Amino acid sequence: MHTPLSGILPVAPTPFHADGRVDDVGMRRVLDLMIDQGVDAICILANYSEQFVLSDEERAMLTRLCLEHVAGRKPVIVTVSHFSTAIVVARAKAAEAMGASMVMMMPPYHGVGLVPAEQGIFEHFRAVSDAISIPIMVQDAPISGVNLSVPLLARMAREIENVSCFKIETPFAADKLAALIEAGGEAILGPFDGEEAVTLLADLDAGATGTMTSGLFPEQIRPIVVAHRAGDMDAALDRWRRCLPLINHENRQCGLRACKTVYAAGGVIASDHVRHPLKPLCDRTRARLLQLARELDILALRWGK
Repeated sequence: MHTPLSGILPVAPTPFHADGRVDDVGMRRVLDLMIDQGVDAICILANYSEQFVLSDEERAMLTRLCLEHVAGRKPVIVTVSHFSTAIVVARAKAAEAMGASMVMMMPPYHGVGLVPAEQGIFEHFRAVSDAISIPIMVQDAPISGVNLSVPLLARMAREIENVSCFKIETPFAADKLAALIEAGGEAILGPFDGEEAVTLLADLDAGATGTMTSGLFPEQIRPIVVAHRAGDMDAALDRWRRCLPLINHENRQCGLRACKTVYAAGGVIASDHVRHPLKPLCDRTRARLLQLARELDILALRWGK
């Protein structure tokens, strides 16, 4: 990438057959849909890709499949998180060699009781940066249980060559984004939010340049970012109001299952299977999800039919 990313960079779900096997045909269809949704980049192997139920062999296969299938049509961000610095370095090098435009990684963690000190976290990211030449997005999310302070993040941006993008999805994300932008200055090239864009408007007000949502309906969330960045606050607010019920239902009731459920209903993928111990949506939650998605006439419900 020659210019910093902005806009919407959704996470691609990993489709499985009903028996739990990776659906490689479905994965290609997911990527094609996301390109048709007008995304600015695609993130793979993230938490909303169910990366935590994939084997190392499956991860490697999916990385190659996705990068070969996208074939430069959009930048691809490959998530490489792992507690082991050696493993995350190897994953990052492999992703770059296969054509990734960026890698995303969480800080090293293994439960709340096993988290390195700040210097260890800094060294973890620096080791990856020293091994590759593509940008690194730091994912700051409550799921890790790691407190990434603003001073630490700003130091990483200033002192680690390839760290310039940050996905902030902590409580009070807007305040943290604003503080990070102020502390890091010109070293912060890509401040993003996450969590399905549930706090998007506040985060854009704070200086975010984009969002990493799920792949549920980025074609309708992206215009919020575009309008806000163009200074058309009325249009951004109007679109936000229309999208918020579905965003909220996904974020608070469905989680990663929402995207797969809608994709299956729209014929994008054959099954909305999630691997055990995750469970499918209950009928009540699924019905409301599909109702809200139909009311917005989202592309994923029409794309495969």
